Amino acid sequence: MASLNKVILMGNLTADPELKTTPSGISVTSFSIAVGRRFAKETDEVKADFINIVCWRGTAEFVTKYFSKGRSIVVVGELQTRSYTAQDGSKRYITEVVANEVTFGASSSGAQREKSEGTYYGGEPISSQAKVSDANFEELSAEDDLPF
Repeated sequence: MASLNKVILMGNLTADPELKTTPSGISVTSFSIAVGRRFAKETDEVKADFINIVCWRGTAEFVTKYFSKGRSIVVVGELQTRSYTAQDGSKRYITEVVANEVTFGASSSGAQREKSEGTYYGGEPISSQAKVSDANFEELSAEDDLPF
């Protein structure tokens, strides 16, 4: 039986993310984002869900470097559940998104993004300001056969 576990969220950070390190030296950060609900009754205020996010390694470093409370963020990852036993002996359950990709969400001011911003895909950040002229494209003349 095939399965799929993919989550795509856009929201605002509820607090500044803090970079932590595991005893084995792996970077990690966890934070929550507020995601507005799509529909609300006319008499209700707009409601939001608060989603817990966990980022590991380079993704964690990217988030703690470029994001702060209130900043819009887009997260692509997997939904994960886990449980633990609290100090009082009760069993606790946690549902969170483990982020594979993060990028900047819509700017509230509509201003152009800074050059340091980009998208993190588990490797190096990709600049959102990359110029087409920087790409290595080959120009085809109208007489050339198309390669497909």
